[in-house]
Amino acid sequence: MDPRIREHAQVLADAIDLDAGDNLVIKAEPAADDLVVALYELAGDRGAHPVTLRTNRSGRAIRGYLRSADQAGVEFETPDHEQALVEEADCHVVIRANENVTEMDDVDSDTTAEYQQAHSPILNERLSDRWTLTQHPTPANAQLAEMSTEAYENFVYDAILKDWDEQREFQEHMVEILQDGEEVRIVSGETTDVTMSIAGNHALNDTNVHNIPGGEVFTAPVADSVEGEVLFDKPVYQNGREVLGARLVFEDGEVVEYDAEKNGEVLESILETDPGAKRLGELGIGMNRDIDRFTYNMLFDEKMGDTVHMAVGRAYEETVGEDNTQNQSAQHVDMIVDMSEDSRIEVDGEVVQEDGVFRFEE
Repeated sequence: MDPRIREHAQVLADAIDLDAGDNLVIKAEPAADDLVVALYELAGDRGAHPVTLRTNRSGRAIRGYLRSADQAGVEFETPDHEQALVEEADCHVVIRANENVTEMDDVDSDTTAEYQQAHSPILNERLSDRWTLTQHPTPANAQLAEMSTEAYENFVYDAILKDWDEQREFQEHMVEILQDGEEVRIVSGETTDVTMSIAGNHALNDTNVHNIPGGEVFTAPVADSVEGEVLFDKPVYQNGREVLGARLVFEDGEVVEYDAEKNGEVLESILETDPGAKRLGELGIGMNRDIDRFTYNMLFDEKMGDTVHMAVGRAYEETVGEDNTQNQSAQHVDMIVDMSEDSRIEVDGEVVQEDGVFRFEE
């Protein structure tokens, strides 16, 4: 086993504070078996109780299930047995590891959205526990990133196994700016100019807890405050399908107009899932400069230096102030704007980043 896999497992166990007596649920695909083995070893060392499930986001099994259910006209319900398992769990590790990144390409987007809606109570329960999400490098993910398998493995581990104390200090500058701020404006070229209030909400320093790798500072917009237009100039890769040139127009916090250059029906299925899917739940600023290329993997791409991402759908509870309302949705879909040139981030009218350079770096 590559020794970095055991290091990765250690990072995951520390992220969820895995301890004696903990009921640990791991969700993973077979391609991540080595990382699962390493986690089981650590669970044994620490006296925890692991159980592993197949993920419900990718792979041949979930594809087969969703296509069969669609053909049979099944109406999805929240599965009580999975809900019970999650309720009994203390902590969770979700591992992405694709064998075929386009496995879900021929599953109807509306079917996928309905399935996710039915499973939203399970997601809510998991998010109320200790949890983390990560990527195990596979040849399929390397191919999607247009990299050799070895190069992709190095890329993944360089982004994960780094000096997180130093990264935390770097990101804390942006946390302080957002925490004291009330209004954020994002401008990029002639295609993006959007403002939003963050007054009363919390800015969080994501280093290596819920997302591994970390490398962003994020908060939640006040739900009805978003105004303007955004062109997401990086692709959105959702359920095995690539959405290009997604454009959203906001009024009073809600998407009132949208289109895309490619696979617009996928964007439509996301936004039409439920009322909350037409509002922003997150504003994030990518700050992990070991992630220096786009790889069609949002877990990495949203942390990439010189980017901003906005997520339609669910807001994370910990980012929402007690006087504000948490946006609820079965969706949480991140989309990226390149901020490396002809762009700026303003907080309360002051430029805090221009063409990818933060003011505290000058």
